[in-house]
Amino acid sequence: MENLQLWDFRFIDFVDVFLVAILLYYIYKLVKGTVAINIFIGILIIYFAWRLTDYLNMYMLYSIFDGFMKVGIIALIVVFQPEIRKFLLMVGSTNIGGKRNLFKNFKFLKNDDQTTTDVDAIINACNKMGASNTGALIVLERNNNLDFLTNTGDEMNILVSQPIIESIFFKNSPLHDGAIIIDNNVVKATRVILPVNNEKHIPERFGLRHRAAIGITEKTDAIALCVSEETGQISYIKNGEFVIFKNTSELTQKIKEDLG
Repeated sequence: MENLQLWDFRFIDFVDVFLVAILLYYIYKLVKGTVAINIFIGILIIYFAWRLTDYLNMYMLYSIFDGFMKVGIIALIVVFQPEIRKFLLMVGSTNIGGKRNLFKNFKFLKNDDQTTTDVDAIINACNKMGASNTGALIVLERNNNLDFLTNTGDEMNILVSQPIIESIFFKNSPLHDGAIIIDNNVVKATRVILPVNNEKHIPERFGLRHRAAIGITEKTDAIALCVSEETGQISYIKNGEFVIFKNTSELTQKIKEDLG
């Protein structure tokens, strides 16, 4: 009789386990590749140490770990504030009744190994614009839906190509000011106004484009490409940190990995 009760697994239990698995997977996706992954592992170690000292009746150590765990939720909010903000932003920007359905917004559920975005065309355009010192700011959408930003600019539905990107950022083009947002190989918006980061110290040679790229990649999981109008250098920005790649093939491969 006890064995029957042990295997009395209801459908709602399956749904519960499935949703918890999705939640844990998305938390992993948020902290993967960031310093937060090490902090997350450290918190797990402290949690298991807390349970172990309780089981072994190690009262002094248990009281120390227990005190930490009692304020753990506050510590989690402080430490993982950027990741929590990204998660809430993803949930809040999910438009169930709009153009996308619920599961399409939660793009982390996909198993695509390769991106559909024409990264080569984007990099070639950036190289061409860099050679002519044409400034550009390109945001590549990933898991977090950026539809909440499109209304700050002009909504588009243009297939990505090198000439299209170059024409958008041409100095005399009415669309060149601000950023463009690309999702699934489509330019979904131009002249987008991005949140600017004024807190992080960056070299003076980097201007508002770079601060805007830092701002959007800190608040969401998007990645950004910034072409400097002064130097023509291409900067790659992810999680609020930017890197200048001297080898464009390495940059192309890195973007494909991050999008895929």
